[in-house]
Amino acid sequence: MPLSEPIAQKIHHSFAKQAMMTTLGANLTNLDAGTVTLSAPILPTCTQQHGFGHAALTFGLGDSAAGYAALSMMPEEAEVLTSEMKIHLLAPAQGDHLEAIGRVVKPGRRLVIVQAEVFALDKGLRTQIALLTGTMVPILPK
Repeated sequence: MPLSEPIAQKIHHSFAKQAMMTTLGANLTNLDAGTVTLSAPILPTCTQQHGFGHAALTFGLGDSAAGYAALSMMPEEAEVLTSEMKIHLLAPAQGDHLEAIGRVVKPGRRLVIVQAEVFALDKGLRTQIALLTGTMVPILPK
C-alpha cells in the first residue's frame, strides 16, 4: 500500500540523516506502508576475517529496514526506537550486496512488532542470510 507523501518524505529525510547507513553505502530501494527495503554493497571495509560481509552489516541493515517499516505505520509526528532485536544468522553474507526487507508484523500504539529478512545477492543468486524479529517503541510528542 502506498504511503502518504508527508510520511514518505519524512522517511527519506530521516534515512538521509543516518550517518551509519551513509558509511555502509546503503540505499532506500522500496517504501510502502508497513514494508521497507534497503540495500547495501558488501564493501571491503565491512567484511569479517573470512571475507564474508560482517554480521554487524547484516544486523544494521535489517534493524534499519524494520525500524523504517514501523515508522511508515506511525502518525506523521511520531518516531520509533528499537527496544529489542533478535537475529538468526542463516548463511554467510557472500556476494555483491545485501538486501533487507523490513515489515510490520503487528502495529500498536505502545509496541510495534517487526521482522526483517536479509538476503545476499551474488551473481544473480539470492540467498536469505538472516531473519530478524524485534520490537519498536513509538515515540510521540507530549
